[in-house]
Amino acid sequence: MSVNAPIRRQFSTLANSMKPSAIRLLLKVANQPDIISFGGGLPNPESFPIEDIRKIFDEQLSKNGKKMLQYGATEGLDSLNVALSKMLLEKEGIKSEPTDIIQTTGSQEALYMLGKIFANPGEYVITEAPTYVGTISALHGSGIKIIGVEMDHYGMRMDLLRETLKKYPNPKFIYVIPNFQNPTGITMSMERRKELLEIASERGITIIEDNPYGSLRFAGAHVPTLRSMDRDVVYLGTFSKVLSPGLRLGYVVAPSDVKEKLNIAKQALDLASSTLSEYIAEAYVSGGYMDKQVPKIIELYKQKRDLMIESFENYFPKDVEFTRPNGGMFLWVTRKGANTDKMFDEAVRQKVLYVVGSAFYPDEDNHESMRLNFTYSTNENIVEGVRRLGKLFELTSK
Repeated sequence: MSVNAPIRRQFSTLANSMKPSAIRLLLKVANQPDIISFGGGLPNPESFPIEDIRKIFDEQLSKNGKKMLQYGATEGLDSLNVALSKMLLEKEGIKSEPTDIIQTTGSQEALYMLGKIFANPGEYVITEAPTYVGTISALHGSGIKIIGVEMDHYGMRMDLLRETLKKYPNPKFIYVIPNFQNPTGITMSMERRKELLEIASERGITIIEDNPYGSLRFAGAHVPTLRSMDRDVVYLGTFSKVLSPGLRLGYVVAPSDVKEKLNIAKQALDLASSTLSEYIAEAYVSGGYMDKQVPKIIELYKQKRDLMIESFENYFPKDVEFTRPNGGMFLWVTRKGANTDKMFDEAVRQKVLYVVGSAFYPDEDNHESMRLNFTYSTNENIVEGVRRLGKLFELTSK
């Protein structure tokens, strides 16, 4: 009896270059007993409108059951795109037609598709530094290079962007999260937004504006979205932070040529997003449920942000710096001279988790920072987890 030799699988160059997300790996550790995790970007389950979803589901199943359980159109449910067009005008001042909108399976799919339709492997794009780790994964997974531009407390620095464009004059797009940025929590100032649009217009560069946290403002005046100021901007939104990430539903508002390419790309990826999720989201928006729920989420998250900052002030060494966001889900903590990558094993022993700052840099070249999520943990765990981090800083500074 012969024994077949093991198959020697030949993976693509791109597949061999892919790396797992630091946050996905961290979630495995987070399931250990007694671990307090500030790592994952998880909404608080108390923010989920479970009873509203149950009511909507029952109503929609009775009215549209055969449609909501069937395949849908690639661009999404027409009535949802109509509802979104109206909502975006009212909430964000974004003028758009329903035909400008395409539904996506979460914003992550949108990020992946935008990389595919704009850039070839080896070409480059510009992002904030630091930037969302999911964007890094999506773009690097397609062989796209990322050039990061450093931020300050007012967002991406435009002087550094201009310097970067001298060295890299033809980026395929500039990607930014202007509101309560992930991972820093920083909001880009109005002056910076205007200058960014001017730079992009001068050079004919597409801007991609990701706005997953824009509805979650706790303090400060509303700042107009880039898309409301310029219809050439490609705008990303999501239901993950204002309804439920389990529905896996996001959307893109884009110029017609971009929307057409996204439509074709999505047909190849997953044909269409969940019709069931789209019917739920449409009723959630047009039925007034979202207007009722978002203030509750804001109240919950503001209290947790305030508690985490108060705990920093009580337990952290005085040389630890941190952002004070006016909304969103994250705080960015920095200690000059620290190495949060090397601290991580000790953090696991102390049973407290964070995401290392290097994960949010395309070249993983910042080791002094960490990102903390304040929305998911209980109040007790926020205080105790920060106390453990304070002890960690003391242990690693000796």
